[in-house]
Amino acid sequence: MGRGSILVRLIHEDRTVIPADPGPNERALNRLVGADAASMAGTPILGAQVTELADGVFVAMSLNHGVADGTAFWHLFNTWSEISRQETPAALPVLERWFPDTCPVPVPLPFPKLEHAVRRFHGPPVEECFFAFSAESVRDLKARANAEIMITNAETEICVVSSLQSLLAHLWLAVIRARRLPPEQETSYTLALGCRGLVKHVTQAYAGNAMVRCAARAAAGEVLRGGLGRAAWLLNRAVASQDEAALVGSAASWHGDPRFAYLDGWWNPALVVTGNSPRFDAFGNDFGWGRPVAVRSGAGNKVDGRATVYEGRGGGIGMELCLAPEALSRLVEDHEFMAAVTR
Repeated sequence: MGRGSILVRLIHEDRTVIPADPGPNERALNRLVGADAASMAGTPILGAQVTELADGVFVAMSLNHGVADGTAFWHLFNTWSEISRQETPAALPVLERWFPDTCPVPVPLPFPKLEHAVRRFHGPPVEECFFAFSAESVRDLKARANAEIMITNAETEICVVSSLQSLLAHLWLAVIRARRLPPEQETSYTLALGCRGLVKHVTQAYAGNAMVRCAARAAAGEVLRGGLGRAAWLLNRAVASQDEAALVGSAASWHGDPRFAYLDGWWNPALVVTGNSPRFDAFGNDFGWGRPVAVRSGAGNKVDGRATVYEGRGGGIGMELCLAPEALSRLVEDHEFMAAVTR
């Protein structure tokens, strides 16, 4: 892992702000985003790049996921923009670490050099598409999902699913259809779950990694037959399984068998995974030039089935989706899915 940070300034007066989806050529302007900081000697932990265009500014930042999660990343981004506006930061980062009493510190790792921890992943080619879902559209999906759960789960476990769970259930169904999975094939949906607010020792301003993965699994045919309510219920139960006792227990036992999150050996063509959160303040990052017109992720983790969610500009939820080209072509022609898309 590298050390320190770097800030790069570039000027491209021959380019203009692109309001639509930034493609590979636009991401190439931000060379630090997507750098493999775990294995590249001299690569900093934090890299930021400000690219001045003919009619706007492109601000990019990359923070090594080995030391920070999405909450810490956006807290840093928000603080940077507050300082740029000559404002006092709303909340300072908390750097104090917490470990369960049974966890030895430092934790011995099962490899002699950091380079040995790196596993390269070369997935199949993907294409990207950005979808915007209005607040009204998301509310409709939530109302429908909860209504279906009340009917189908009347004699079992009743729960209230969230807006995000309802939207991701809608996506899960569409991706299964677009991939044309056999009814008996197992499909899974993995979510990144933040521990802040769930574990009392981890504060909201904690500057580090405090997230886990949880997954809903079922046969593709079962998900499709159950519809929106069933898919949302499966996602809700996956999240509910990660209570404080489970999270602390997992952290307390990790040192006995240290494992790392890799795409290699974990990704499969029936998987869907979502990262980021619509709760993160992306459009409040005004550096003194005005509010952002768009937000997109960098080149990292662009794998088949990856959906990155953001707060919507003006409300609702934005979604950046990566799928195999043929599957994505079918998904954008799926009238049931696209009926909920605003643009």
